[in-house]
Amino acid sequence: MKKVTRLVIIVAVLAVCFAFLWPSISWYGRTSADDKATATLSLERIKEKTQALAEEGAKALYAQVKSNPDSELSAEYKWIEKKVKENFKDADKSVPSKISYKDVLDSYSVSSVNTNQAYSRLLSDFESEYRTKILADRKNYQNSVKLGLDLSGGVSVIVKADLDTVVKSSDLTGGLSEEEIKKQAMAQTIENLTKKIDSFGLSSPVVRQQGDDRIYIELPGTAESDTISSIVQGRGMLNFRLARMDLTEKLNEYLSVHKDSFEADGSVKASVISEVGIPDDAEVMGYYTTDDYGLDEKAGYLVINKEIVLDGKHIKRADVGTEDMTGKPEVTFILDDEGAKLMGDFTTAHVNDFMCIVSGSKVKSNAKINTGITNGSVAITGFTMQEAQNLKKVLQSAWLDVPLSVESQQVIGAELGELAIKQGITAIAIGLVAIMIFMLIWYKGAGINACVVQVLNLYIMFSVLSALNLTLTLPMIAGIILTIGMAVDANVIIYERIKEELVLGKDRAAAISTGFANALWAILDSNITTFIAAAFMSQLGTGSIKGFAYSLAIGVLSTLFTTLVVSRLIFDFGTETLHKKNISISWRIK
Repeated sequence: MKKVTRLVIIVAVLAVCFAFLWPSISWYGRTSADDKATATLSLERIKEKTQALAEEGAKALYAQVKSNPDSELSAEYKWIEKKVKENFKDADKSVPSKISYKDVLDSYSVSSVNTNQAYSRLLSDFESEYRTKILADRKNYQNSVKLGLDLSGGVSVIVKADLDTVVKSSDLTGGLSEEEIKKQAMAQTIENLTKKIDSFGLSSPVVRQQGDDRIYIELPGTAESDTISSIVQGRGMLNFRLARMDLTEKLNEYLSVHKDSFEADGSVKASVISEVGIPDDAEVMGYYTTDDYGLDEKAGYLVINKEIVLDGKHIKRADVGTEDMTGKPEVTFILDDEGAKLMGDFTTAHVNDFMCIVSGSKVKSNAKINTGITNGSVAITGFTMQEAQNLKKVLQSAWLDVPLSVESQQVIGAELGELAIKQGITAIAIGLVAIMIFMLIWYKGAGINACVVQVLNLYIMFSVLSALNLTLTLPMIAGIILTIGMAVDANVIIYERIKEELVLGKDRAAAISTGFANALWAILDSNITTFIAAAFMSQLGTGSIKGFAYSLAIGVLSTLFTTLVVSRLIFDFGTETLHKKNISISWRIK
């Protein structure tokens, strides 16, 4: 491979790694402690806090108008200048060359019907600004390397399994006792929960049985109650039903006229249901969309059949794609054989009717049946990409054989906390520095090459950890430290081979080429066997063993790249570009 090609590959890899690492850099290096605390709240709390901050910001702006109306905007309000200019242009007014506090309020006044509308728009823009910042921080957190419970604490959840319901719905004539059914149900539930938590990107979970009907879940990182509820409670309550659009239209007409038709909790009064003439085989449910925070927001009401057409348990997989013709977002899900038959029979009999997806007591989707769906693959359109992603999440959480409920949820402290972090970082730093000093003393100028390779090796490792959204634990730190030693071992093998060639009288270029060639298979053999061992540990191990295996496997791959590609390029650069004739690699070889 040509030198330029190798250089392009290395630069491309380092650039991609930087993109992977940027969320972690932003979260740990550029986000304040207060902003971190806000970004890791639940979405409900984030919404409340953002709205409160918007109120405070708007009031502070009004206070500035009273005290310094003609003053130019301070740095904290610079973001609103763009909005102000848009407001003046929309109202066909001239835009001031320098925006003052008074100009801000004037811009909202001239582009609004009344004072209340002006304030409402100003408040909305403040909320949008704060929301964008907080959700960006939250996204950085979600895409960064997280610290495990042994380093930063996390959330502990106890889930109660309703085993009595399982027994009632089971066939006891099959030869199994109640205790055996409960035992098998718990085992299956723990397995399903573990897989589901992994699929949501929550690495290194601890899921184990506690007592007869409780499950203990330990998730590293800051508590995210909305995600946990979606994983645990969102399943087992999803189904498909027929929407009664004629009755829905009649209900909505009634509700638009009679504003006192709702109970305190937002549900439609029983008297209204009776007056509209909704039959006993149907019920009224809220239809929900997702707001700017990703939270459910009631958009209206639907009348749907009580009869369940299809249970979520028949869903095997759900994906988000795009339509071939329009390129618009499309949600597809695959059904098992039984589900495919049920869906085929129902949709064939109800072409041009509407079928809705119900999760818990909320209607999450309502789509027209254009044709009979007989192949077990269902496509639903008519969403934004964000709505499609949310529906996919609902479908992924479709079913658990055992009804579950979150009994308790609490944040727990770190087992070793900050001391463990300091000790881990100290171990990595001391090991790295000690190795660098040794390589510089023993291999002289070539030791600089080894030092650069070591730094890049760690850089790539942490980038991949960030890209895979893995959780950093003490065992993973141990894997990183082991990788440092393995990377040095590969350099030592190469350097000793080069020294052997120099002793034989070969020049710099020939010694480097032959040295790398002779060392290649020895390095590959040792690293491939280590990678195989790590792969088996990651599949057969649990918890901390998996964490160690992941970091070790990533370290093996990054070591091979930096040692065989980056290190070789540095040597060739010295030979072909700097035109060096000798190699500073040993005190005994001149």
